[in-house]
Amino acid sequence: MSPLTLNRFVTASDITRIILGWGAFIALLIAAPLLATPSGPVLVIALGIIIGVILVCAFGVVKQAEALAHRLGDPYGSLVLTLSIVLIEVILISAVMLGPGEHATIARDSVMAVSMIILNLVIGIALLVGGMRHGGLAHNRTGSSAYLAMLVVLIALAFGLPTLIGKDGAYTVAQEIPIIILTIGLYAFFLARQMGGQAADFMEALPRSTPARPQQEQPRPPIAQTLREHRTEVIIRLGLLVVTVVPIVLLSHDMASQLDDGLGRLGAPVALAGVLIAMIVFLPESITAVRAALAAEPQRVINLCHGALVSTVGLTIPAVLVIGMATGQQVILAETPADLLLLGTTLLLTLATFASQRITAMHGAAHLALFGVYGVVLFS
Repeated sequence: MSPLTLNRFVTASDITRIILGWGAFIALLIAAPLLATPSGPVLVIALGIIIGVILVCAFGVVKQAEALAHRLGDPYGSLVLTLSIVLIEVILISAVMLGPGEHATIARDSVMAVSMIILNLVIGIALLVGGMRHGGLAHNRTGSSAYLAMLVVLIALAFGLPTLIGKDGAYTVAQEIPIIILTIGLYAFFLARQMGGQAADFMEALPRSTPARPQQEQPRPPIAQTLREHRTEVIIRLGLLVVTVVPIVLLSHDMASQLDDGLGRLGAPVALAGVLIAMIVFLPESITAVRAALAAEPQRVINLCHGALVSTVGLTIPAVLVIGMATGQQVILAETPADLLLLGTTLLLTLATFASQRITAMHGAAHLALFGVYGVVLFS
């Protein structure tokens, strides 16, 4: 690969973001002893610097994700960003479980926070701003229905069923094995169909007022042809996306102890730290979703948000159950009655929203209101 080729796709700002992100992570490791018991001002400054670095890196991730989405088209472009973030998140949750201490509820708490953030906060903001700018947005209801069918089943297996048939909120080993097989099998089949025979179901729907595609818009070539013709660009941009998103996730989890300390001093609930970390981890995806809504691309919003949650549940739950069996740890997945009610209401609202031919700002406002209710439950 020649320097000229690299210069076409790698800019000075890309390199600066990578250096800044990884430099901040290394500096945080070096300064760990100093941040063990920081004073109030030091804690605020440290958190401010970390969040600032994450924001700068997040825009770099969004840049590469949008370039890949433009080159590959949906659902492939959105899938690259989604899987990059989700896989790293799953690896980090698994690493926490394999580390010292008891972490019986980490998967439950993390996925619950991600569910509320994606399905209500991010979707709500995207639909609100998109609906205010464009009015009703037409989406591909077949693809939306496929995501929602997956979410209903996966969330029920993850959080509802262990409440009813589990022991002390956790599946028994005899129950875990079929749950792992069913979850992985269903998710793998979904990915195969999304990238194969049903890829068209996850592409933008034509407006009802447009009976046919404009003549100047050529049909997108098959994904295999695109990868052959633009292999170098795809590899470079995918590499840039990964090396930029990794420090975001690492910094988010490294600042968990600082957030716990700060929230403890303020008297805030400990679970709020997990919510804030989940919001930061999925920041690049959130920014991309809102920008897609502003550009009147509702299906891309759905691919990013619903796809992220399907991947999160479909990968996290089997991973933690396998680790639990291998290490003898108890993995508590059963949710509280209040959280189960919130999950059920969220799924019903999501079904009502995306069963509509056109999604509007009113749908977005309803999702944001439900996220507000989640905040009330969090502080109760």
